[in-house]
Amino acid sequence: MDTYRGTLMCWALMWGTSTWASAAAAEPVDTGQGTTWAVHAERLIDVRDGSVQRDVVVAVRDGRIHALYAAGKVPADLAVRELGAVTLLPGLIDAHTHLTGDPKIGTWETLGRSEANDAITGVANALATVRAGFTTVRELGAYNHSSSALRDAIDRGEVPGPRIRSAGIWIGMRGGHCDTNLLAPQYAHYDAGIADGPWAVRAMVREMAKYGADLVKFCASGGVTTVGNEPGTQQYTTEEMDALVDEAHRLGMKVAAHAHGAEAIKTAIRAGVDSVEHASLIDEEGLRLAKQRGTWLVMDVYNGDYIEEVGSKEGWLAEILRKNRETTDVQREGFRRAVRLGVPLAFGTDAGIYPHGDNAIQFDYMVRFGMTPIQAIRSATLDAARLLGVDAETGSIEVGKAADLVAVAGDPLQDIALLRHPRFVVARGRIVRDELRTPSLPSPYVAPAQ
Repeated sequence: MDTYRGTLMCWALMWGTSTWASAAAAEPVDTGQGTTWAVHAERLIDVRDGSVQRDVVVAVRDGRIHALYAAGKVPADLAVRELGAVTLLPGLIDAHTHLTGDPKIGTWETLGRSEANDAITGVANALATVRAGFTTVRELGAYNHSSSALRDAIDRGEVPGPRIRSAGIWIGMRGGHCDTNLLAPQYAHYDAGIADGPWAVRAMVREMAKYGADLVKFCASGGVTTVGNEPGTQQYTTEEMDALVDEAHRLGMKVAAHAHGAEAIKTAIRAGVDSVEHASLIDEEGLRLAKQRGTWLVMDVYNGDYIEEVGSKEGWLAEILRKNRETTDVQREGFRRAVRLGVPLAFGTDAGIYPHGDNAIQFDYMVRFGMTPIQAIRSATLDAARLLGVDAETGSIEVGKAADLVAVAGDPLQDIALLRHPRFVVARGRIVRDELRTPSLPSPYVAPAQ
């Protein structure tokens, strides 16, 4: 643990320095002061049309993609880093994360965690996430706006991590999935985002806006990993959902609805939410409604296996394990039907339920349950960028967009599991992972191995 903390401290100090030296003259680093550098990969995936481009050189300047060249038409004075037989993709996007969450902390142990603990945990998880190739995430709820504080620290360059769109604090009804229900009545405890009634939920949306949330997340149904409520039960009423979504959209904020139950999903879609999270028990009417309204589904089809394996081994609460078993297979069947029907689907994992940095495991599951590899990749790049409203900034490798790049050995269109093992990652023009470098030439701008 001491070695791990030391590694994080060293990396944080290196990230915050103003000078980013290169280990070799042929491999300059974007210092933000006009230096142009480039990488050459054997393959590059165009996520717009699914084509594979050969021998493309990507030039980076001031944190953005400055130009794209054919390998034989590179300016003579441009230093090019040869990446070799790899495939280059846009930085990946996870549309459902909880960076301040730690799956190693048991249900009851969370009661002893401070908000400061969560914020510090978030710094470590942000580093693991960006080094895994996820250069943008949507943070769907934390305690006391800790994920928004993490977002701001990353944006200021104080700590390394992905671009974050933060929901601030999750909003929900008293005693629902967005509340803490483990304490006895004499403690009279309920979480900071609890609001009951149409005007109360409007006020809570305004509070999220006041403290800098980018979007709103609320609990429309019960959940799996909390106690005292069932996933299929609708929690907020139609009137509450209508008021919440209306207020958020009036303030220019998108809305994500946690909803497992079929009726909660349909009520949320009719209220105008931008995305439905989990959608485990979605029925045919809900699927068709989502397609008709253009509502995104974000279905975490991996972590049911993690909860079953690790939760059973570590003695998670029996109620949680039961609800997980009741929702896992039916959610995956709903995902299959959503793919066949052409419902908008964005990549989201609920990271924090399982260890951060393992996000790409879900690609295997999405392909197993009906997507083609390019559909799965697009769901975590251009499609997720559209959901988050950052598609002008990231989501594809195009001139003018942020230099968010991931390189994997081999061809992920043939073996999607390759995305689990990125060899080279660039986030907003800074190299945060480099396993392609000659071992004898260590670089101070590459995050230390963990």
